[in-house]
Amino acid sequence: QVQLIESGGGSAQAGGSLRLSCVPSERTFSVSNMAMAWFRQGPGREREFIAALSTSGGGTSNYANSVKGRFFTSRDSAKNTVFLQMNRLKLDDTAVYCCAARRRTYSRASNHYSYWGRGAQVTVSS
Repeated sequence: QVQLIESGGGSAQAGGSLRLSCVPSERTFSVSNMAMAWFRQGPGREREFIAALSTSGGGTSNYANSVKGRFFTSRDSAKNTVFLQMNRLKLDDTAVYCCAARRRTYSRASNHYSYWGRGAQVTVSS
């Protein structure tokens, strides 16, 4: 099973920014023809959909209302990498962030995704 690998997590001040990267564990796994998504789970919270990037139409994106306008996901096909740019971070953004992929159209439901990363911790402080 191909796994995804997140990086770029860490600590940031409220109002600051972080960028997460997601790369597949195998070079033959292309993120360009996969729907890619980001989920997070904070302390005492259930897993939450954050953002998704479609494989169709050139990369249509979809965002949860909680992060819309602050977080942006993108794909660099040449690098076979997906990014999650997180801006204007809030304390409630503290969570483990996971990258996910599926072969079909993107979804907000985590159980629709077949490939997952190990997760990256993001901690926002004041």
